Amino acid sequence: MPLGSFLRLFLDAVKCDGMSDGMPTMTHRTTFALDEATALRLKRLAARWGVSQAEVVRRAVARSEQAEAAPKTDRMSLLKAYHAKGGMNPERADQWIREIEEDRKHWRSAS
Repeated sequence: MPLGSFLRLFLDAVKCDGMSDGMPTMTHRTTFALDEATALRLKRLAARWGVSQAEVVRRAVARSEQAEAAPKTDRMSLLKAYHAKGGMNPERADQWIREIEEDRKHWRSAS
């Protein structure tokens, strides 16, 4: 989500919740435990974004909720539609397999 869109959504939410010194009025306090790696990631994001750790959590929750509500791609339907349209012709399929095999040889030799 572009920052401008996020800010508009954030400001709309703030209008509903009320403001205090330019910050939204928070009405719920929550305590939760994090493993060390997650706590460090939270602190790094807060520092990078120049916001509080609570704001990082609010943004993550909002983004997760949006992602969950987004339409899901039905991969099986896409595959069936691809095959219904004829799929890949056998010559192209053979060429593609050869390309993959060649790429894998180079990948294995590089490791």
